[in-house]
Amino acid sequence: MRRPLTLLLAAVLTAAPALAADPPSLAPQTEPQPAAVRIRPKKVPASSSADDVDLLAPDTDVIDAPTTAVLDYGGYSSRSRFFAHGGLLEYVDFGVFQGLNIGASLTMDGLIGNDRTVRLRAPDVQVKYRFFDGQDWLPSLAAGFDGQGYDYSNLDHRYNNRQRGFFVVASEELGVPGLMIHPSINISDFDTNAFFGALPLSFDIADKVELLAEWDNINNFGDSRFNAGIRGFLSPHFAVDFAVRAIGQGGRFSNGDLRGPERVVQLRYSANF
Repeated sequence: MRRPLTLLLAAVLTAAPALAADPPSLAPQTEPQPAAVRIRPKKVPASSSADDVDLLAPDTDVIDAPTTAVLDYGGYSSRSRFFAHGGLLEYVDFGVFQGLNIGASLTMDGLIGNDRTVRLRAPDVQVKYRFFDGQDWLPSLAAGFDGQGYDYSNLDHRYNNRQRGFFVVASEELGVPGLMIHPSINISDFDTNAFFGALPLSFDIADKVELLAEWDNINNFGDSRFNAGIRGFLSPHFAVDFAVRAIGQGGRFSNGDLRGPERVVQLRYSANF
């Protein structure tokens, strides 16, 4: 009697560790496993992806007239415009939101040359919002405000070429790669409520050179201006403009100042923060 009980107790003690272990799972593991963390760099080197190839900075303007192009969100641009009588017009623009640019400009007369008196004009502001990117045969559209004028008159304390003011502009390719038209309409101020128009063209040749032409300030033929120039892209971020404003114009402004052709050189640099 004692011997069978002893054998039974030994068998129970031997099987105890196996019974204490978790039984094997018969169902497949359904609990999701954590994914491996992948840290994405801020900018992938250009050699590793075709998406990172540098593109030309957007043409936010032709010569004087605007286009619908805006700086990217987080982008910035600086334009230094050298004009008649040693003057310098400096612009800075920023892409503050998607499709929205704000900027400021400052004119300095007599900065370059023998004129010892440098005249600093009041700064002006620019705002542009691209509210439609275009679709099929519909052009892209933008609206904005530009308070910068040209050729300041000390007698009248205003610009002979008045500011563009509020404007609406459209941009569309004309069926030839690189050939763009940018018609716009603007109202310079609300004292006269006079509407003006602009009809600019730009032709990009292999992202190396761009031909520029515009018929601006269209209200009556005598006060309108024809401007033409060329833009050379020294790099995707840096370009140089050579232009002539008011080609063929003559006579005088209402204050007696001479009006006529004006040569302009502009340096522009654009990048992203």
